[in-house]
Amino acid sequence: MSDVVMDKVEATSSPVTELVNSYVGRVRGGNMGALPSIIALAVLSVVFWIARPVFMTQGNFANLFTQGAAIAVIAMGLIFVLLLGEIDLSAGFTSGVCAAVLAVLLTDKGWPWYAAVLVALLTGVAIGLTIGTIVVKIGIPSFVVTLAAFLALQGVALKIMDNGRNISIHDETIVAIANKNVPPLLGWVIYAVLLAGFAVIQFRKLRARTKLGLTGETGPVIALRIAAVAIVGGAAVLILNDERSRNPALHSLKGMPIVVPLIIALLLLWTFVLNRTSFGRHIYAVGGSTEAARRAGIPVDRIKIAAFVLCSTMAAVGGLIAASRANSVDPNTGGSDVLLTAVGAAVIGGTSLFGGRGRMLDAVLGAAVVAVINNGMGLMGYSAGTKFVVTGFVLLLAAGVDALSRKRALPGS
Repeated sequence: MSDVVMDKVEATSSPVTELVNSYVGRVRGGNMGALPSIIALAVLSVVFWIARPVFMTQGNFANLFTQGAAIAVIAMGLIFVLLLGEIDLSAGFTSGVCAAVLAVLLTDKGWPWYAAVLVALLTGVAIGLTIGTIVVKIGIPSFVVTLAAFLALQGVALKIMDNGRNISIHDETIVAIANKNVPPLLGWVIYAVLLAGFAVIQFRKLRARTKLGLTGETGPVIALRIAAVAIVGGAAVLILNDERSRNPALHSLKGMPIVVPLIIALLLLWTFVLNRTSFGRHIYAVGGSTEAARRAGIPVDRIKIAAFVLCSTMAAVGGLIAASRANSVDPNTGGSDVLLTAVGAAVIGGTSLFGGRGRMLDAVLGAAVVAVINNGMGLMGYSAGTKFVVTGFVLLLAAGVDALSRKRALPGS
């Protein structure tokens, strides 16, 4: 086909066709992106909605956000170490220890919430700094170090809570994080600001590419993407702002849960760090090839230690959210399947276990898929054992797709 004919084809292609072609090109390059998790989320939601119509009620829709919030935040922290090709098996119990510190300081010591939160976060920083230093300076594989920390932190949590005590949390500010909602009007303001910011970023990227003479997505494609985000986001806010209380005259319940803007803020912050700072670019470089990054003058050791610190700090935030949702902390907080679910969320969302590829959005999408599976199967009456089997199958499927896409992207494959 001549160049003239190709130009005519490109000129007449629709934005949808252009989006499909762009995605196919990325898949051929070994990058599946977030589309598989988005499709899984949509399919699962429709299936559970048909099987149990209560799944799509306003109350259950809000529950999905609070159920998956702690896992999403812990998974965000794990993204940093997974991008390096490392792992942190202690993230679950790090969240439990930090939640225990928070509960003891609030309930037993009577500290104000802001001081207790600060100490809990610093506890996460100290744990991450210790793990990262051992991994980098002594050279013990992160799998071994964090497995040891996984065991040790269980003991620390038991010590803090006197070998099994359940500590209730009564501080209104902490309890509100996962149990209260923002006013409906404020929800719409947050939606409008985020949508406007998203549109500005998309068109600024288009203008920058045009100035440099680079090919890429066109204006109609970007407009289509903004419209999709506007529709999905607007529908979510509309549903969350609807009355969810069974007795509105006695107690009104509407507005997006407070934990939603908290997760959005963390998502925007860490996305900016990964995409717009030298620290973020260095993480991708180290994850792609440690030796090449070292030869390029990147401080590999400091980058790795910082990644473990961020992972544990985000685990501390996840522990805070879990404590808020349960209104208490016990020795099992952060245990059970929390770690595996968080790792699974990151991988299901599209982050590679081999390092060098992943985004903060992957953690949120993967956590949403896991939350929908647990919630939907719970409504259908399936046992916890069945839910573990299905979640494990989805995780294996996501890891398999990642491995195959990387293999396909190798030269000569």
